[in-house]
Amino acid sequence: MAAARLTLSVLVLILAAATLTEGLRGAGPKRCCFRFNENEVPVDNVVGYVRTSQRCSKSAILLQTVARRSLCVRPSAPWVKELISHLDAKSVQGERSNL
Repeated sequence: MAAARLTLSVLVLILAAATLTEGLRGAGPKRCCFRFNENEVPVDNVVGYVRTSQRCSKSAILLQTVARRSLCVRPSAPWVKELISHLDAKSVQGERSNL
């Protein structure tokens, strides 16, 4: 009887610890990419971008288009690097002109 109580107590403690650690981890990333758009997107069609969370299994960039769509692209693609540089430069120029 004592062995059964001990086993049950250990099991309850393990489940409580597992529940607590899952709760501390928090919610997962809002958006991750698993498929990527390989076609180059024209600069005029993109209004912004967001990097996906580091908690995602694959690093990615989410492009926001004029048509309010999000496209997953690879940050290592040369055309994506150029596009991000263009958007960053455009953003900095806009901030300076507002001062």
